[in-house]
Amino acid sequence: MTDDESVQADLPTPVEEMLIVNEFAAVRVRKVRTRNGERLELHSLKHETTVRIDALSLESLTWRSVWEIGQGLETPLGPDEGSVRPEGVEW
Repeated sequence: MTDDESVQADLPTPVEEMLIVNEFAAVRVRKVRTRNGERLELHSLKHETTVRIDALSLESLTWRSVWEIGQGLETPLGPDEGSVRPEGVEW
C-alpha cells in the first residue's frame, strides 16, 4: 500500500448525502463509513465546521425533549464567562 492509499483508507466513505436548509442554517448531512463504523456527518455550510456522530450519540438525542436540546443554542460554544448555571443544569 502506498502512502496515498493509506491516507485515503483513513478517509470516511460517503454512503448517502442530503442538504437541509432553512432561513437560519444550511447543513449537509451524510452517512459515512469510518474505521470505527458508520457515523452521521453534519457539516455547517455557514460556519465550515463538521462533526461525526455515532449511533449512541444520535440515540441520546431522543432521550431529551426538543426544548432541552434547543437550550444548547443559547450558548452553542459553551457557557459564557460569568454565566450563572441554572439549578439542575450541568455544564
